[in-house]
Amino acid sequence: MKPRILAIRGGAIGDFILTLPALRLLREAFPHCHLEVLGYRHIAALALHGGPEPGTTYADATRSIEYGPLAGFFARNGNLSPELCEYFASFQQVVSWLFDPDGIFEANVKRAGVKNYLSAYTPIADDNHASTQLARGLESMALFLDDPAAKLIPTAESHKAAETFLSSFVIRNCSRPPPRPFGLPTAGCLAPLSSSFIAVHPGSGSPRKNWPLENWHAFAGEIKDPLLIIGGEADTASLDSLAPHAALIARDLPLPTLAALLTRCTRYFGHDTGISHLAAAVGAKCTLLFGPTDPAVWAPQGTHVKILRAPDLTTLTPKDVLRN
Repeated sequence: MKPRILAIRGGAIGDFILTLPALRLLREAFPHCHLEVLGYRHIAALALHGGPEPGTTYADATRSIEYGPLAGFFARNGNLSPELCEYFASFQQVVSWLFDPDGIFEANVKRAGVKNYLSAYTPIADDNHASTQLARGLESMALFLDDPAAKLIPTAESHKAAETFLSSFVIRNCSRPPPRPFGLPTAGCLAPLSSSFIAVHPGSGSPRKNWPLENWHAFAGEIKDPLLIIGGEADTASLDSLAPHAALIARDLPLPTLAALLTRCTRYFGHDTGISHLAAAVGAKCTLLFGPTDPAVWAPQGTHVKILRAPDLTTLTPKDVLRN
């Protein structure tokens, strides 16, 4: 039976992707171990549907952290589920990035029978890139991070899902681009929407991080290539507003499918968001607008990533962005 390692990682999409370099360290150091991720299922799915190299994945399995009986592990001397005790005790090593200031979760997991528990949580400071800081906890296992760039190569299954999503869309393929919004296609001018599109994610988790919507409208009006606009539930207003500019909208796509879709875009434009980290991780050519957050700490790493920094994003014009 393979030795088993459990990595526990909550947080949002960007937090998870910033932890991928640390997961890569674990994967490379213990290639013959079963590596499992306990996290938010829709985010942790990325670890099952891609890896740092073609044909690999970051994890062998995932489990949802949103599970009622797990609540007992967050209470001092909590009532522990026997099933979860058996689950945690099945791992030879548990590495947790959970915020656990009083050690309550750690104590309960050890009560469940875990002998090797490593708290890798660290508050992110201003002294280094976030991925480097998130990997520091592994140094006690003699694992040291050399490259903080997150890398995600989607699986064939994810690419197939992206192809299915794209296959129902067509664009005009005429000598002159059509006026926006895209109307009914002209006979003889149809082409599948494949790799010649630009992707935009106009939202973020904080209005302070967002470029004004009217700027996105002006920017989109200047784009000649078909435009893919990305968003989730929190982006409904901006998605609906920008819809007339879009060849298609990727609304609430599963993250592995979106990852594969982003490998096909010629350019990606967005803010300091988890989706921007995803685009950078799959190798998309990115232009990212950073306002109040420090790109030295939070921006995706890589030569394919261009950062436009303006503490007040309203000072960036569509021409500024288009030039980059």
